[in-house]
Amino acid sequence: MAETGASPLPQTPPAHSPLARAEHFVWLTARVLEQRRFAYHFLDGGADAVETALAAYRNDDEGYGHALEPDLRGPVSQPLHTGHALCVLDSIGRCGGQRVERVCRYLTSVSTADGALPAIHPSQRGYPTAPFVPIVDDPPSELLATGPVVGLLHRNEVWHAWLFRATDFCWQAVESLEKSHPYEIEAAVAFLDSAADRPRAEASADRLGRLVREHRLAALDPDHLEAYPVAPGYAPGEHHFPHDYAATPGSLARAWFTDAEMARSLDHLADEQQEDGGWPIRWRQWAPSTSLECRPMVTIEALRTLRAYGRSIG
Repeated sequence: MAETGASPLPQTPPAHSPLARAEHFVWLTARVLEQRRFAYHFLDGGADAVETALAAYRNDDEGYGHALEPDLRGPVSQPLHTGHALCVLDSIGRCGGQRVERVCRYLTSVSTADGALPAIHPSQRGYPTAPFVPIVDDPPSELLATGPVVGLLHRNEVWHAWLFRATDFCWQAVESLEKSHPYEIEAAVAFLDSAADRPRAEASADRLGRLVREHRLAALDPDHLEAYPVAPGYAPGEHHFPHDYAATPGSLARAWFTDAEMARSLDHLADEQQEDGGWPIRWRQWAPSTSLECRPMVTIEALRTLRAYGRSIG
């Protein structure tokens, strides 16, 4: 006799598909947050479960800490942790309301004199931190930390006093870039993709695309990576590809690359799935626990990118 009122089981991906292999990897290795994010994006899981898991990283100051970004350990709130939390909320359609207003109060409290965010607040000192992350007493404003946060708040039509000066900072920082590196360019794209002034954003993106190609900041031929320089301070082989800049077809950065270049990039991304079902991390590894925690995060984003471009993942 069939049970009544039972919830339907999530659809299981075909065995040995990229998604099935990734699911096995996630259940084997991931934190609860990434398990629930995977379930939300690929197995019809609920947003409430993701938000509950994310709340464990929230502090009384309404920022986020507790190694949400694995390269920063310890309990203290940090802009990079908090930006990551907002990205998670955005991905499940929950980036709004009083929860985000409270986050903006935290952002205000840690902003620099020009109203933007430092990458690392000095409160991180004393806790384990990646050796390539500098901690200084008077940290400068960073597009790397500010751009993605401002972009996603605009995309979600969040209006808070903090945004006015932070938005001005992002415009000035993006429009003055001459020499840059991949992560900073990606932060600029995150801002431009959701900036309210679309003509200005499109003009800025067009200029950045020329800069990326001129300085060979995107590896356009994965079979000949030796032709592309690695940015100073990056790990050996830490190349960035077209899909890293344009994670979805709707990104302004998509126009920087031909269809053939994007197809090669996506082929390379699909081929990077490893035997254990997860994707590798390309940045510098410094502790076993951080590598273990980062790989499920990278795996989820790889699958989301492939699906956004219509690639079959199972």
